[in-house]
Amino acid sequence: MNDESPQISPGTQVKRPMIRQLDEAAINRIAAGEVVERPASAVKELVENALDAGACHIAIAQADGGKTLIRVADDGCGIVPEDLPLALARHATSKIDGSDLLDIHSFGFRGEALPSLGAVGRLTIASRAEGHDAAEIRVSGGTPGRVRPAALNVGTDVTLRDLFHATPARLKFMRSDRAETQAITDTVKRLAMAAPFVSFTLRDVSGGGDGRVTFRADAETGDMFNALHGRLARILGSDFAENALRIEAERDGLRMTGFAALPTYSRGAAVAQYLFVNGRPVRDRMLIGALRAAYQDLLSRDRHPAAALFIDCDPRQVDINVHPAKSEVRFRDPGLARGLVVSGLRHALAEAGHRASSTIASATLGAMRPDSDGARVYQMDRPSPAARAAAYQAQAPAFAEMQAAYSARTEPAAGEPDPAPDDTHEPPETPPQSLPLGAACAQIHENYIVAQTETGMVIVDQHAAHERLVYERLKSRTGSTGVASQALLIPEIVDLSEADATRILDFAGQLQRLGLVVENFGPGTIAVRETPAILGPVDARAMIHDILDELAEQGETRTLQTRIDAVLSRIACHGSVRSGRRMTAAEMNALLREMEATPHSGQCNHGRPTYVELPLADIERLFGRT
Repeated sequence: MNDESPQISPGTQVKRPMIRQLDEAAINRIAAGEVVERPASAVKELVENALDAGACHIAIAQADGGKTLIRVADDGCGIVPEDLPLALARHATSKIDGSDLLDIHSFGFRGEALPSLGAVGRLTIASRAEGHDAAEIRVSGGTPGRVRPAALNVGTDVTLRDLFHATPARLKFMRSDRAETQAITDTVKRLAMAAPFVSFTLRDVSGGGDGRVTFRADAETGDMFNALHGRLARILGSDFAENALRIEAERDGLRMTGFAALPTYSRGAAVAQYLFVNGRPVRDRMLIGALRAAYQDLLSRDRHPAAALFIDCDPRQVDINVHPAKSEVRFRDPGLARGLVVSGLRHALAEAGHRASSTIASATLGAMRPDSDGARVYQMDRPSPAARAAAYQAQAPAFAEMQAAYSARTEPAAGEPDPAPDDTHEPPETPPQSLPLGAACAQIHENYIVAQTETGMVIVDQHAAHERLVYERLKSRTGSTGVASQALLIPEIVDLSEADATRILDFAGQLQRLGLVVENFGPGTIAVRETPAILGPVDARAMIHDILDELAEQGETRTLQTRIDAVLSRIACHGSVRSGRRMTAAEMNALLREMEATPHSGQCNHGRPTYVELPLADIERLFGRT
C-alpha cells in the first residue's frame, strides 16, 4: 500500500461534509495570505497608505528583512482617534465610497491591508490629525485593543512586529534576511519613482539602535520631467540618466511619459524595467512585451532595454482590481496601450539618430588604462600651468623673425612685377570637425575610421556602421513600396477553427502589405495564395499558426515582420562595406555624414555600438596631462 490518498470512485457513497461559517480570525488570516505575501508586501501597503494620505516625507525602518520589525512614519493627514478602530475593520476605507469601482484615483481602495497585517503580526497604529489629539491602537493576532492617548506630531506611525507570528508556517517560506531586505528596497525604490516630489528614507535597524540608512531620496523640484529625471538618476544611477531619452506620447486618451535608455545602454537581464499605470507600479506581461517589441530591431536576444515608463489614462479605461496585490492591470483596449508603448518608444529612438551611450567610452578608456603599479604621482612631477605656458612661449619662434623671413621670401624686388597668383595651391577646405562625428583622419587595420571632433575623437567600425545604414535603407524601401510577394503554384490550404480563421482574415489587409496573401476557403479554412518573396520557400501552415499564437497573446502580430526584418538584416550584413577594405577620405566622410542623418546608426543590427567617442579630456588623462 502506498501513502497516497485513496481515489473516490464515481457513485461511491461519501459522508456529507458540513458547511460552516469561518470565524473572523480565520477569515483575516486567509485574506492576509493574499495581501501580505512577504515583508515587502507589508511595506508596499503601508507606504501606499502614506502616499494616499498626502505625505511629503516618508520614513521606513526594517529589521531582519522585515520579519521582526517594519515601521512606516509619514506626515500625512492622519487619522482621528474615533476612526482608529474602524481602520482595522475589514473592507473599511476612506479611499472610495463603493459606488464606482472603476473610478479609482488612489493606491488603496479595498480596506484589507491594516486588518490583514493585524491578523498575522503585532500591529500598532499611532496617528494625529490636524486639530485633534494623537492616539494609538494595538492589535495582536487579529484582536484590537482600546484606543489610548499618544505623543505624536501630525501624521501616522505604523509599527508591525513579529510578522507571521500568528501563522508560523508562513515563516518557513521566507527567504534569507538579505533577500527580504533587497525586496523591501526594490519596493521602496519603485514607489519613490512614482512620487518624485516626496522624500523617502529607508533604514536598517537590525540589531537595535538607529541603524543605518540604506536608501535615501530627497524630494525633487522643478517640473514633472525634471523631477522624474532627478529621481531616476538617484535610483538608477547617473549613467542611466545620462543615456536616457525623454519619452512623451499620447493616443486616444492614453498618455505615456518617462525615460528610456539608448539601445547601446542595455542590460543582461530585465532588471531595469519599471512600468507604472496611473502612478501605480505594475508588472504587466503585455506592457513588458510591448517594451521588448519596441527594441526588437535594435537589441540582440540576450540583451534587455532599460526604461521607466508611466502610462496615465482615465481610471475607467483600466481595471486594477484583478489581483490581490494590485500588481497587474487590465486595459479596456490592450491593443491601444501596446501600440502607444511601441510607437512612442520607436519614435523617440529614431529621433536619437546616431547617438550611442556614453558608457561605451568609459569602458574603452578603462580597457586602455594600464593597471596602477602603486607609484604615486606628486604634483611637483608635473609643471604648473604658468610653467607650461612659459615653456611653450620659449619653444615657439619669434613672430617678428617669422614675419621678416616671410616678407623676404614673398615680396618682389624693386622694379619687378608682382608674381602671378598660384592657383595650384589652394588652401585646403576646413574639415567638418564641428559636426557630431567630426572629420575622418585615418583608417586603421582597414576596419576602423578615426575621426577628429572639436572635443575629442571618434572611432567608427566601418562594417557595423554601414550594415545599419544599408539595413535602414532596405527597411525604408520595403515600407514605402511594400514587400514583394511570390504567388504559389498550388495554394496552401490551412484548416483552422472558425474563430482562428476569422481572426486571420481580419488581419488579411495588414498581412498582404507584408507579402502574405490569404483568402477565405470555406468555414474554418483559409487559402494561402502568396508569400513574401524575400523569405523564399516557407512553411505557410506553420507561419499561420505562429501568427495566430501572437494574435491570441498580444492582439497583434509581428511574426511576419520580424522574419522579413531578419532577412533584410542578413542582406545588409553581406552587402555592407567589408572589414579589410581600404576607404578613401571622401568615402569615410560620406559614411560619417550618412550616420549622422540615419536613425539608430549608433548600433549595428545586432545591438553592438558602431562607434566610440573619446573626449579629449579623458584622452589627456590617460597620458597624465591633467
